[in-house]
Amino acid sequence: MAYDLITMGRIGVDLYPLQTGVPLPQVTSFGKFLGGSATNVAVAASRLGRSTAVITRTGEDPFGDYLHQALRDFGVDDRWVTPVPGLATPITFCEVFPPDDFPLYFYRRPKAPDLEIDAHELDLDAIAATRIFWVTGTGLSEEPSRTATLAALAHRARTGTTVFDLDWRPMFWSDPAEARPFYEEALRHTTVAVGNLDEVEVATGVREPQAAARALLDAGVELAVVKQGPKGVLAVNAKGESAEVPPLPVDVLNGLGAGDAFGGSLCHGLLEGWDLEKIMRYANAAGAIVASRLECSSAMPTVEEIEAAVAAGAVL
Repeated sequence: MAYDLITMGRIGVDLYPLQTGVPLPQVTSFGKFLGGSATNVAVAASRLGRSTAVITRTGEDPFGDYLHQALRDFGVDDRWVTPVPGLATPITFCEVFPPDDFPLYFYRRPKAPDLEIDAHELDLDAIAATRIFWVTGTGLSEEPSRTATLAALAHRARTGTTVFDLDWRPMFWSDPAEARPFYEEALRHTTVAVGNLDEVEVATGVREPQAAARALLDAGVELAVVKQGPKGVLAVNAKGESAEVPPLPVDVLNGLGAGDAFGGSLCHGLLEGWDLEKIMRYANAAGAIVASRLECSSAMPTVEEIEAAVAAGAVL
């Protein structure tokens, strides 16, 4: 079976406070959710009717069991989610201070199992066959995940659509200055690059959106997607086509997860063969919908919800 989308990267348990505007020391109740950027992208695309799977690893513990069950409940194939004895499934806490302050606290020490993905264990035939393959910058931060990520990209050899989510998390790198060469190597094998201004600067050394998009295209990708925060999103492809779409008005509850919803909708639009502006408009709407909700994975929108938001010009 060839999937619509296979993602590779982070997984974990999100423990999000059920009280907003309250610092963690004073929070008394939490909700437990499936988390991890690459995993959430697979969930988001599955919610839109796509066949998806994720390549990642968990601890051999009850939280790992929970993640398997959650993936199945969301319709994401978990066959390549394997346990790592001796390491704990990661947990992420956040604080929720709408509209724009959502501190994250990652518990991934001494090492996250998703950084133990090994190149020798990859199903390279499935990676080559999937319509879209999605990798993240976090997967480049440590070995053996770094070698596995680059090996998967090299084997895929730019067949189909290969997306590099720049996913810059400085706390995951012992020396952030060493990231760029690995980002440059990944870009050589990918057809689509997605990142915000901080992330494109890490990858290219350029921050101005148009120049950063051009630098990503010069690095070898066919489509550069630059998220500009309050200014919306810019997309430029190798054919010279571009689209710049403003954000959708929304009352933000929790901005975390919006980028993953954007990614799942981006994949859906690419698979549908939509033009750039429609892809970006729908992806923006998907992100805005999740930003209006507390959780991430279980907040991913349906096709009908995205279409309603696009039609209304806002998340109602």
